[in-house]
Amino acid sequence: MTAPRAHFPPNELATQGARVSGTVLDVSQLPSYAFGQRSLMWWGTLGIVAIEGTVFALAVMTYFYLRTLADEWPMGSPAPRLLWGTLNLAVVLLSAIPNHWTKGAAERHDLGRVRAGLLVCLVFALVAIALRFFEFTALNVAWDTNAYGSIVWLLLGLHTLHLVTDFVDSAVLYALMLRDPVAGKRFVDVSENAMYWDFVVLAWIPIYLVIYWGARL
Repeated sequence: MTAPRAHFPPNELATQGARVSGTVLDVSQLPSYAFGQRSLMWWGTLGIVAIEGTVFALAVMTYFYLRTLADEWPMGSPAPRLLWGTLNLAVVLLSAIPNHWTKGAAERHDLGRVRAGLLVCLVFALVAIALRFFEFTALNVAWDTNAYGSIVWLLLGLHTLHLVTDFVDSAVLYALMLRDPVAGKRFVDVSENAMYWDFVVLAWIPIYLVIYWGARL
């Protein structure tokens, strides 16, 4: 017994590049990749963002839970110095500009601008990572001093891990975009990588407020 063949409106399929011959659907002319919600990569990135966003939220909740148990906050140490964290906040926020520019270039398949944009994004990420090392020295507490030290180091460390991860991912993409010929799906990779960096940027705003101002309010 053979399975029934699916029937599709010919006009609708023609607009997507498919052809109907009798009851046989020819999809050989359809594109092998897509951007946005039509891409499995987009949904995969969204899932990662949801999982990692939950981890950040749990860490922030832990910070405020520990604060309710402490007689003083911070515990036996001054609040973190504002200079390096605030400077890094400015760098991370500014990085969203070339990030979106690169994303648009990828979706237009503009290889030259994608290469230039990725390089600029890598510089921003590298500066943010360098500033992050100064931030750790400005916390005024070691990770194993007390519960306060442990949670602020955890928050800063989690975000640092995301900075480093995306820097490595962007560096690999940049190397791939320098090779000829460039596969079309690589432009999708660049677009979704930009989406992930937006998450890294947005996540830093509440984490910055918690670390640097949660100890002052």
